[in-house]
Amino acid sequence: MDRRLFLSATAAAVSAAAAGKPRLRTAICAYSFRELLAKKQMSYDDLVRWAVDTRVDGLDLTVYWFPSTADSFLLPLRALAYRNGVEIYSISVRSDMCRPTPEQRTSELEGVKKWVDVAARLGAGHIRVFGGVVPKGESEDTAAGWVVDVLGKAAEYAGSHGVILGLENHGGITAQASRIVEIVKKVNSPWVAVNLDTGNFNKNAYEQIAQILPYSVNVQFKTAIRGDGSGKEMPSDWDRLTKMLAESGYRGYMALEYEEKTDPRTSMPPLLDRLNALAKKYSA
Repeated sequence: MDRRLFLSATAAAVSAAAAGKPRLRTAICAYSFRELLAKKQMSYDDLVRWAVDTRVDGLDLTVYWFPSTADSFLLPLRALAYRNGVEIYSISVRSDMCRPTPEQRTSELEGVKKWVDVAARLGAGHIRVFGGVVPKGESEDTAAGWVVDVLGKAAEYAGSHGVILGLENHGGITAQASRIVEIVKKVNSPWVAVNLDTGNFNKNAYEQIAQILPYSVNVQFKTAIRGDGSGKEMPSDWDRLTKMLAESGYRGYMALEYEEKTDPRTSMPPLLDRLNALAKKYSA
């Protein structure tokens, strides 16, 4: 089968899998342990054990503190996760696709390709990416076009490795749900979707989440949300959010990304218990 036919056939399979009853699984975002990972007080191996102890299914590995991208680090980590029944289903990387010159955008593209290779070696089927920030003096429409260009080219490479790129609502060019939907539709690839962060919209979060939910392939749960028009933070209504996922037919992970100041080692277990209960409540 040639490459074009392979991608078309795989796209059809991806689309078919998206329909039907909800199937919810829970996960931990490595970013929750950012200070401990940065200080080397925890390792990525420890996260696998943490997933087992807290009875979650998967890990979304923020790559910022990877000691290496060599096989000597990646493959033992993959094996450890497999032997413990934990799926490394996603990695989260930095990117800025709103770069004003073709050379800069090519550099961003090459960076995404590098992480696609890493994801494939870990067995992860998803990468969280950022759209970036609109440069001063440039229009948002122009910058959105750059994101479409980079994502479209990156999707060809990611698709050939079976990896989906999830564009996160992370401020900047992706501050508004309508712009995210526009970008994803213009790229028009089964290998580009949305990484939904429930805590990142500046206001009217529930309404904006509803707009991007049909395009979402990974969901990161936060403890706080800006749920109304005031822009003030309030406790996130996880039951409401999980019900929204279920009613949309979402199939995938609900990953806890803990950003509060208290020690995640003591604060996260009860939150994960709650997330596990909600996944069970609303799953098919």
